[in-house]
Amino acid sequence: MMESDTIQLLRECDAGIKMGVESIDEVLEYVNDSTLRKYLTEGKSDHEKLKEEIQVLLDRYKDDGKEPNPMAKGMSWVKTNMKLVMKESDQTIAALITDGCNMGVKSLNRYLNRYEAADQKTKDITKKLIHIEERLAEDIREYL
Repeated sequence: MMESDTIQLLRECDAGIKMGVESIDEVLEYVNDSTLRKYLTEGKSDHEKLKEEIQVLLDRYKDDGKEPNPMAKGMSWVKTNMKLVMKESDQTIAALITDGCNMGVKSLNRYLNRYEAADQKTKDITKKLIHIEERLAEDIREYL
């Protein structure tokens, strides 16, 4: 059970990171404020570094990881583009990314509870990802 929970938790982190990076990529070109751009770029970089760590572990288990849920991905894209069409601003971008971070934190905590038999290294990686999401939401709070 431990190996199964470990792989499942790694897969959820993998999908979450992919979703986060794609969301940041979608909004970066619309950012006006250089500090907001810096926060988003750093957040993306932190996600990508953790993705490399996760990939090493997934490779060890001979697992391909997981793509984000297509429905969630599509709905996120529609929400992002609709809001940016209605009001293209740093405030809108900060609100969209904050919502995404909050959903990520909620989901990751749920997966930590669901896959409680996962190994400690994987749980620590999940907690690190939660911290990255929380920090990004906190950093951009001033733009809300």
